[in-house]
Amino acid sequence: MIAPARLVAFELLQRVAASDGHSDELLRCRQVNALSAQDRNLTTTMVMGTLRWQMALDAVVRPLLARPEQELALPVLTALRLGAFQLLHLDRVPAHAVLNDSVELVKQTEERGAAGMVNALLRKIAAMPKGTGQDAETAHPAWMVERWRRFYGTEAVKTICNYNQHESTAALRLEDPFALQELEIEGVECASGELLAGAARVVKGDVTRTGTFQRGRARMQDEGSQLVAEIAAAAMPEALKVLDACAAPGGKTAILAERLTKARITAMEVRPRRLEAMRRNLKAYAKQVACVQGDATTLKDGADYDLILCDAPCSGTGTMARNPEIRWRVDAAEVQRQQARQKAILKSAAGAVRTGGRVVYSTCSLEPEENEDVVRAVVAEAELRVVSVDQVLDQMSEARMFAEGGEEMVRHAVTDGFLRTLPGVHPCDGFFVAVLERV
Repeated sequence: MIAPARLVAFELLQRVAASDGHSDELLRCRQVNALSAQDRNLTTTMVMGTLRWQMALDAVVRPLLARPEQELALPVLTALRLGAFQLLHLDRVPAHAVLNDSVELVKQTEERGAAGMVNALLRKIAAMPKGTGQDAETAHPAWMVERWRRFYGTEAVKTICNYNQHESTAALRLEDPFALQELEIEGVECASGELLAGAARVVKGDVTRTGTFQRGRARMQDEGSQLVAEIAAAAMPEALKVLDACAAPGGKTAILAERLTKARITAMEVRPRRLEAMRRNLKAYAKQVACVQGDATTLKDGADYDLILCDAPCSGTGTMARNPEIRWRVDAAEVQRQQARQKAILKSAAGAVRTGGRVVYSTCSLEPEENEDVVRAVVAEAELRVVSVDQVLDQMSEARMFAEGGEEMVRHAVTDGFLRTLPGVHPCDGFFVAVLERV
């Protein structure tokens, strides 16, 4: 009998490879939730680990093939990757169990004839020393690593790549300080946030199984993502008419609602399925937030918003610790395609904000083409000026919004008036933020 965790991991890895689905979403599916707590943890470890190390695992597997260039069927390739990850990266998993289950997984597919080959290759990998193929940079596309080295330097690249290869600490947004006490009563051990006073980090326990989480009093949200929304709210604290132009799944919108209590907020999303999910996520804010379907590239000129948050769709290269599949879905052409849409969104926002109002532009991309280049190109054409993020951080500091030591880290992330967090260099995903004012 195949171990339940391996069976589910095998199926999810094939779904990631064969679709545009994201691993973090798939790991919340019914199949995973039906597993025991121990098997859920093992499934997550195997899926995320195999995806994070996929390129390096392929580099180990390919030379062992009779014809290294041959194209393997997806079930066979998935079994080899999953098996190789366990053999090379997991210490407490018996090799015989990995070999047994890998062969049985293939036998249950239309590629059952390849079971012998899978067995032979994984036996060779089992004989390799632990740690084989564990250079973090080789687990990322070479073109990506080289451009990061050019932009951020050798040491930063090593830090980014290493950060992407490990499970990120789960960060929480708390409704109030009492939510932290409730989590502790429910058996979840937390520590304070590293950047923001309103954040917490999970040290031990499954927060998603708690009543506090299920009631929405604590939600999973990276501290970098929280920081974007905090900056947006602090950029225009007197705002009464607010637009979150690319709002789904709604985490940043919720922070805007919490901070700008007198504002009427419109949360816009172009895709119907994501819009419905956002409505569910923001149900507690229904009196203040209107969730609407709309395209952020076609905002109405003269809409007179006081504040617009443009958390633009992007390549997502700052979130690869949580979404490892991004590394082989993105190429240089994709970065350019995203830039064209991002410029259109920011130009649209420039026309929809009132004179003296502010637009906060952000992405979770590490690529300058999607960030500084977009802002500078639009500012050169639109009636916008750059406001240094440092000015907004001053207001946040006065309001005591930073965790102990957090302000210094955030200040160090500001260059040329823009904020940029780098994974591992800062204790969060990679985000870019620019504050702009309509003149």
